[in-house]
Amino acid sequence: MDKPSPADVFLFEGFRLDCRGGVLYRSGEGSSGVPVELGARAVGLLSLLAARQGQVVAKDEIMKAVWPGRVVEEANLNVQISKLRQILDHNRAEGSCIQTLPGRGYCFVSPVTRAVADAHPALEAGAPRQRFSIVVLPFENLSPDPDQRYFADAITDDLTTNLSRFTDMLVISRNTAFTYRDRPRDTRQIGSELNVRYVLEGSVRRVGARVRINAQLIDAEADAHLWAEMFDHRLSNLFELQDEITAAIVGAIEPQLLKAERDRIARRPAGNEDAYEAYQRGLWYFYRYTKEDSVEAEALFRRALAMDARYAQPAAQLAITLCNAAYLGWTDNPEQNYAEAFQLAKHAVNLDAWLPTAHFALGLVNMWTHRSDRAISSFQQAIDLNPSYAAAYVLLGQMRLYRGDAEQAVALAEQGIRLSPKDSRLFIWLPALAGAHYQLKRYEKAIDAGWRSWMLNRNWPAGLRYVVAGLAQLGRVEEAKAALEDLKRLNPDLGFVEANLRRLYVDQSAIDHVLDGLRAAGFE
Repeated sequence: MDKPSPADVFLFEGFRLDCRGGVLYRSGEGSSGVPVELGARAVGLLSLLAARQGQVVAKDEIMKAVWPGRVVEEANLNVQISKLRQILDHNRAEGSCIQTLPGRGYCFVSPVTRAVADAHPALEAGAPRQRFSIVVLPFENLSPDPDQRYFADAITDDLTTNLSRFTDMLVISRNTAFTYRDRPRDTRQIGSELNVRYVLEGSVRRVGARVRINAQLIDAEADAHLWAEMFDHRLSNLFELQDEITAAIVGAIEPQLLKAERDRIARRPAGNEDAYEAYQRGLWYFYRYTKEDSVEAEALFRRALAMDARYAQPAAQLAITLCNAAYLGWTDNPEQNYAEAFQLAKHAVNLDAWLPTAHFALGLVNMWTHRSDRAISSFQQAIDLNPSYAAAYVLLGQMRLYRGDAEQAVALAEQGIRLSPKDSRLFIWLPALAGAHYQLKRYEKAIDAGWRSWMLNRNWPAGLRYVVAGLAQLGRVEEAKAALEDLKRLNPDLGFVEANLRRLYVDQSAIDHVLDGLRAAGFE
């Protein structure tokens, strides 16, 4: 064995690696087994090592093969090796199937059987469509210069890599996706052939100093467009531009993918759901952001954990749900909620240290329980794992606000909103922007951001607080009193608001600044 072919299938240690589909399967029910959530880089690395079973593969050779044309830190390779070992060595009696030879490289030591994939393995009778799966088709080069195809290919590569960071998502490898470059595109057929539910396609047009990228997300089963967007940028540093555009596209489509998956699960009749579907059904309720729906979401996340105690996603999401309920006054015992949420978030991180949502959940609990340094560290870790994690940027901005750096808070909140400008959670994020502008005494901007949040969701009062306080600071007391009537429906008295603020702000003068505005409006 020396080089993996797209048609290769490797069998080893109870696993089946399909190079054509870019998917690793664990032995289980069905002819293919159970798919393992693994990113494109990790699949490429495993394919190379399995193809060279028993041989030492130098680190430089691995880096060139797995990150072609890129200069990356060796730490990236270490992360991928660790991820593979975590999966492959789980039930191994002793030693790792991937051995490190210091100063030389890595060697895959487990016995490997090499086979050839069927022409259309996804079309086997009864083969289930992979959950939350996507292929990024090669973006078309519409530039006048045909030599600019490399730029379109780079966008496709980066999108594939960024999507692979989501541990919930199965992403078809770049090499398989590129076999569709010059073929007629029937999304239903592609979905069937690759056994994926979603297809991302688009085009790149570069003229002079400008580049325009069109992207669209398609439900392959229904052949229906879920989302489309155009990105128009000036061309400066090429690599920075590619990173900016891919982060923007991933940030924009991620909520659409999550929403499409939640809606699909919600349409199914309840009963006989497994842990994954209980989790997805819980998300559908969670994102409705009402007290009643929060109760339903909590129950479903608990059900998912009861079915699979090692399922990190519902543990993280349950922690977030409990925090929201405590913050919004939807529970009689907020301290108990925060205590359980802290344990759940730590448990989620222990289960899957590469799950961005787990670190985000831990950051959220830390934020609400006076652990500001840990909160900042957790939100930053979520961003490091997923550079398109819009919510993490906003919450990191909030932490900067609470630590007294309102200018940095504005920059981070705007960056998060720019990554996902049509996100269903905008009403949660805009108060971060409103609070930062308020502390900078930019009251008009604070009022604008706060109103936008309130108009999007009238069950979330954080933005309205800054509207009331900002109007009062500008002397528009009658308008402030009118807005205060709405605020009182959710925040009955000033003491409740003050208790929330004291959980967050480090500087007493910042708390007093908000309370002074609310008192000027007549809030007691």
